[in-house]
Amino acid sequence: MHNRDLGGLLLGVASAVALFVALGMVFLYAPREATMGDVQRIFYFHVSAAWVGFLAFFVTFLAGIGYLVREERRWDILAISSVEVGLTFITMAVITGSLWARPVWGTYWTWEPRLTISAVQLLVYVAYVMLRRSTESPAREARFAAVYGIVAFVTVPLSWFAIRWWRTIHPDILTGGGGMAMTARMVSTLLVSLGAFTLLYVTLLRQRVRLERLTDGLARLRLRLEEE
Repeated sequence: MHNRDLGGLLLGVASAVALFVALGMVFLYAPREATMGDVQRIFYFHVSAAWVGFLAFFVTFLAGIGYLVREERRWDILAISSVEVGLTFITMAVITGSLWARPVWGTYWTWEPRLTISAVQLLVYVAYVMLRRSTESPAREARFAAVYGIVAFVTVPLSWFAIRWWRTIHPDILTGGGGMAMTARMVSTLLVSLGAFTLLYVTLLRQRVRLERLTDGLARLRLRLEEE
């Protein structure tokens, strides 16, 4: 087996084990939250998915800078790959947040500042993916995407600080706001969940980058065949 394939397999196995451990801690180790009950367990998935989405967009931000400085295809591949994986996790965060909100707030969605920014952020990065194929020149497309990815990252700090700038119904877990007190076992469970989701992100990102490189190789092969 090729070393790269073996590395991907090992990463996949590690991700599966980490997720299994996280699930066990969420449902068997973490205590039942006094106010919200068992529905609060969605919190571990919601926060972890949001964290990975932010991390993915940060990687795209750095990759955009890398491309503008070096103009190397590998940075462009990293940027688009990370956005696509990040969108998966941010969508997961929005869905789990809505499922959590219904029994706690009495509604799946409300247009308070944090949720509004989350919706805008999701649309901004969906537009990033859609606009990737809007130009005929690959180099122009990559430069445009790099600038777009850098500018779009402003939605991440806006989303993060929204619950601190505007005191709304969305909880602030770092200060214990929102009626949820974090116990030591809850914190341990959250940290393991964050680690497991981060490892899953690395695994998916690696495979997405590999797929993009294979696509480039196939395109070059087709071009050579056409020239012959």
